Amino acid sequence: MKKLCCVHDLSHLFFLSTGHPRAGSMAEFSEQLNQSQVSEFILVGLTSFKDAEFILFALFLVIYAVTVLGNLLIMVTVFLTPNLNTPMYFLLGNLSFVDITLASFATPKMIVNLVKHKKTIFFASCFTQLFLLHMLDDVEMLLLVSMAYDRYVAICKPLCYTTIMSNKMCVLLVVMSWCSGLLHVGLQLPFAVNLPFCGPNVVDSIFCDLPLVSKLACTDTYFVQIVIVANSGMLSMSCFLILLISYSVILMTIRRCSTMGQSKVYSTLTAHVTVVILFFSPCIFIYVWPFSNHSVDKFLAVFYTIITPILNLLIYTLRNKEMKTAMRKLWRAFVNSRKDT
Repeated sequence: MKKLCCVHDLSHLFFLSTGHPRAGSMAEFSEQLNQSQVSEFILVGLTSFKDAEFILFALFLVIYAVTVLGNLLIMVTVFLTPNLNTPMYFLLGNLSFVDITLASFATPKMIVNLVKHKKTIFFASCFTQLFLLHMLDDVEMLLLVSMAYDRYVAICKPLCYTTIMSNKMCVLLVVMSWCSGLLHVGLQLPFAVNLPFCGPNVVDSIFCDLPLVSKLACTDTYFVQIVIVANSGMLSMSCFLILLISYSVILMTIRRCSTMGQSKVYSTLTAHVTVVILFFSPCIFIYVWPFSNHSVDKFLAVFYTIITPILNLLIYTLRNKEMKTAMRKLWRAFVNSRKDT
């Protein structure tokens, strides 16, 4: 209906200015119609209070810097430490790469907008954020599932671990995660790209997300709602349930292990389950009910794009003795090499 109103208003102005419609003027009419399309979106952000925005600017800048540097340190440590040349740490290194990218797709823009008066984003940049958000979310979900599978094989089938979790299998799991992310975006994003935007352009969030952006279209978006729930919502819910079932099976299996073994496995599983709950809870809330008007949505968006990557860093390093030991050795080697030069 809104789109028809836009077309009607433009055609009415065109006919008034020319006196009568001419067949040869359709190109001019189409040009005017194209100029009426939205070229940029306005991001509302978290708050309108300047003092709060400056505090959030400093906070998010520190969190972003720690996230990037910390996850880079994990990747370098895994790559340079022979003792960490195992499937679990290979998957963890890939997870760190995804976390860096996930934290970077919107956070720098959001940090800059906190100190800008005009918080806008170009149409193409907005849909680039949509592409990266949904692709990286899907990749991270499947990497978490792969890490759960790795722990399942290590604990429930230890004698077959090296055979099942070979280098080829690890690479295959990572490649499948990225291919699934691309497929996920390819099935969902075209519906949003082809939506007509000719009116409202205010996105009540810190970045562009499909449920909020599609609400601004000048057409009925009921089908897009169904696509979001069927794609993003069900994917999040399915991966979450698979992970819960996997860890439940692992917990039942380790009851037969020794006390020392149970303590080490429980520590690892606690870290994994914590990450799963913190990552999936906001995703399920947002995408299973994608067109809810809850103001809490934007805070959940902040949580799983800014807070979760640094929580992954803290949980997988501070609770992991092998990783902390490897980092200390790497740091000592770096300091000694600097002294020698």
